[in-house]
Amino acid sequence: MKWNTARFLIDLSRPQVMGIVNITPDSFSDGGQHASTAAALRHCETLLKEGADILDIGGESTRPGALSLPLDEELARVLPVVREAVRLGVPVSVDTYKPKVMQAVLDLGADIINDIWALRWTEPCASAAPAALNAMQVVAQHPSCGVCLMHMHREPLTMQVAPMEGDVVSQVLLFLKHETQSLRGLGVESNRIVIDPGIGFGKTVAQNFALLARQGELLGAGFPLLVGWSRKSSLAAVTATPLAAVATLDVHERLVPSVAAALLAVERGAAIVRVHDVRETVQALKVLGAIR
Repeated sequence: MKWNTARFLIDLSRPQVMGIVNITPDSFSDGGQHASTAAALRHCETLLKEGADILDIGGESTRPGALSLPLDEELARVLPVVREAVRLGVPVSVDTYKPKVMQAVLDLGADIINDIWALRWTEPCASAAPAALNAMQVVAQHPSCGVCLMHMHREPLTMQVAPMEGDVVSQVLLFLKHETQSLRGLGVESNRIVIDPGIGFGKTVAQNFALLARQGELLGAGFPLLVGWSRKSSLAAVTATPLAAVATLDVHERLVPSVAAALLAVERGAAIVRVHDVRETVQALKVLGAIR
């Protein structure tokens, strides 16, 4: 199986490691560490040396409780990094839900749009614009870019205030089937699409682990699976000791459970894992690969 993206045909017969590049001052995991263009590009190069197959660049934090970032500010953060990152010789993904950001990064040569809103966002129509700009249309009008559609309950500001109820797996699967069908209906070939169940995006701890335990059911949608467990609070919830409250557990203490979750996700059929700790994840996947 291969994932068709703007410049690369990515072979998914081997698990792909997507390295996270947050150009944000307020990310839950590494806020501020790579906020400048120079720092972000150094981080890109480090991740590639550690074995990342894909770079995922994002300018807006989508942690629980996060406020939406103004369009101009996101463009100012993301465009200089993408402009240089596309010269590094690997697929470049951009984590955004705003249609104008999508169009701008695709014009610069980005390969993949990774959208927590699953292309449901429509840019408000300016008075001089002939029509509102829709995220699904931006991707559909591109001849070959890859896209990841993610499930999210509510929005970052409110998603953990009132998480999902009921059978999370069936609801996530139904949503992803609907959104992929909508995109296919606009002429986007299926080999351009991957799906993400959205670990932590409006789900309880139990629901997140249900998505992992029953991950095979999500493959019933018929698309490769991208999964992001890296440093998520659900991992802290099941690993914190009685003396360490989950809320105060440092995200860097989640490295081992993050790698374990990535390994389990791949073992259950995930084609791509989105991670902060690339070197450790790559090493663990090599061990898994040795017995396959």
